[in-house]
Amino acid sequence: MRVSLPTPVRAPAQTQGSGASSLDTLCINTIRALVMDTVQKANSGHPGAAMSMAPLTYSLWQNLLNYDPTNPLWPNRDRFVLSIGHASALLYSMIHLSGIRQVTNGKVTNAPALTTADLEQFRQLGSKTPGHPEHGHTTGVETTTGPLGAGCGNSVGMAMAEKWLAARFNQPGFELFNHHVYTLCGDGDMMEGVSSEAASLAGHLQLGNLIWIYDSNRISIEGGTNIAFTENVAERFAAYGWQVLELNDANDTAAFTQLIAQAKAETSRPSIIIAHSVIAWGAPNKAGMASAHGEPLGAEEVRETKKFFGWPEDSSFLVPEEALQHMQDGLGARGAAASAAWNKLFASYHSSHPALAAELDAIFNGTLPEGWDADIPVYETSAKGEASRASSGAVLNAVAGRLPWLLGGSADLAPSTKTLLKGEKSFQPAQWGGSYAGRNFHFGVREHAMGAIVNGMALYGLRPYAAGFLIFSDYMKPPIRLSSIMGLPVTYIFTHDSIGVGEDGPTHQPIEQLVQLRATPGLVTLRPADANEVAEAWRFLIQHRNGPTALALSRQNLPTLDRTRYAPASGLTKGAYVLASSEQTPKVILIASGSEVSLAVGAYEALSAEGVPARVVSMPSWELFEAQPQSYRESVLPAAVTGRVVIEAGSAIGWDRYAGPKGEIIAMHGFGASAPAGKLLEKFGFTPEAVLAAAKRQAG
Repeated sequence: MRVSLPTPVRAPAQTQGSGASSLDTLCINTIRALVMDTVQKANSGHPGAAMSMAPLTYSLWQNLLNYDPTNPLWPNRDRFVLSIGHASALLYSMIHLSGIRQVTNGKVTNAPALTTADLEQFRQLGSKTPGHPEHGHTTGVETTTGPLGAGCGNSVGMAMAEKWLAARFNQPGFELFNHHVYTLCGDGDMMEGVSSEAASLAGHLQLGNLIWIYDSNRISIEGGTNIAFTENVAERFAAYGWQVLELNDANDTAAFTQLIAQAKAETSRPSIIIAHSVIAWGAPNKAGMASAHGEPLGAEEVRETKKFFGWPEDSSFLVPEEALQHMQDGLGARGAAASAAWNKLFASYHSSHPALAAELDAIFNGTLPEGWDADIPVYETSAKGEASRASSGAVLNAVAGRLPWLLGGSADLAPSTKTLLKGEKSFQPAQWGGSYAGRNFHFGVREHAMGAIVNGMALYGLRPYAAGFLIFSDYMKPPIRLSSIMGLPVTYIFTHDSIGVGEDGPTHQPIEQLVQLRATPGLVTLRPADANEVAEAWRFLIQHRNGPTALALSRQNLPTLDRTRYAPASGLTKGAYVLASSEQTPKVILIASGSEVSLAVGAYEALSAEGVPARVVSMPSWELFEAQPQSYRESVLPAAVTGRVVIEAGSAIGWDRYAGPKGEIIAMHGFGASAPAGKLLEKFGFTPEAVLAAAKRQAG
């Protein structure tokens, strides 16, 4: 049956939800009042959805959520993801009312995560209550949300992580992982493509531990959603393979509780509860109106709304002690008992399964197994060499053999990106011939969702990677940015990194993508020059815990440099290093990354043979180089040497900082062409002759 579009309601029809006790109603109204006060004081924010979703969110937390406010790091806690991040005032109110304790430097303290004073500083500089929830900034926030759909994608990754942990670590009598992931989403999430991608994969994977609660208030910034969004969401999700449940009134907490029980009972399908609501329910003049979505209600409307709820009209940030005690007696007591029982179980697990327990300890603490890098190969000199995507695949497998929670996959490109873990199963339900303990993930052609999903997996302490062609990093810009904001150690493996892709042509040849990655704060981009730099890149990124890394790897073979003649590849960790240099002060410095380093080396050898002092600098990472002391940077690129040539088969933008005002940059200034790689390199000037000519001009 088609779900009809509700008509916006301008005034509420009832004073409290069905199934709510007087204390429940007190708590729900406390949340609503806090939301209104928080947004009104800031004179900025989104009160409407937070008000209409207060009954369901309160009911979920108070009666259903398996969560210990005094131990917000408890590994088996249920996750609550606010994908509608603009409704952050709702989450902040819940964090305060539930008494979540502050986490500082990875340790739980006895201080409250948020006080009413923090709520009063909503959206202010330096506050713990920013406009959209930020993981790591505010305790109790499971993931950074704001861009719609991102939280939905994260939640699928979280559910996948829980399934993997359960499959690998649960043992008879030791059910360590059995929690659920709840996601509060809205009409905007349903419109964003990333949610559809993620939901499609979740249905295929039969993630019965995933429950989305969809606030269907049918309001967007421009007005009613029927101006652009009239599809049948229920039928769409049924087609994805989800269990679809409906709640006719978002105030009906009793019916909601029954639907959650029905969702949890369905273990072979994810569930979505479509909750029909009136945005800003309770506001006499703005309920059901688009104006309630993204702006304060106004002082007079706040007063009238409080009056409707029977709340003191002139109160501000009022939190009755009875409400705090009621949540402590409900969520608090239930969560404390559950986490204490789990901790006792995990202590016994250490005795019964010490090896697996040690792995879990490392995952929880973010540490690495001893000898994790012992099998990383050292490559012999080879003029033919191999593609850096191939050497990366070999190193990835060498590391994965000793790091069991290194796992991931690609957007249907594993054979091309060389990211299949050999001998490992696929992460699939048994119906599709796999296992939830599998370490090879198949994301399908869903790059955006893939990025969001691996972020969710990383939030569980796993070390996920996501692979694709560099050109398709365009589809992944939002999740890459969010992993940088959160400081998650996600690895993005991008291959086919230049016009060396060849015949596939401009649509598949990355030009501006390296600039885009390098412009992202907190992301380390590595473009290794040969197989040994690839090995060092993996050695670095596995130890790098406070942010994501992007590898840019070649399709074509790269010569493996003779490290007895040239500097060791370990220089990669400094971002740029002197690969070769004359004993005299060089007249020209040749700077390159990735596949173009061999061109620089060739020119250097020719110059040296002619007696021209020269230097080659391999620069795999701008970010790591800029993090070095000025003295080191000066030793690599002396300011006095103005003769410079930069070579990279990508956009020239940004390289001027290293070429200097007098140097030359051999780079791309268009979108490439369709032809064999050799022909393209010749056409666009990436030849030994062109580089040597430029070097001679610079050397004078």
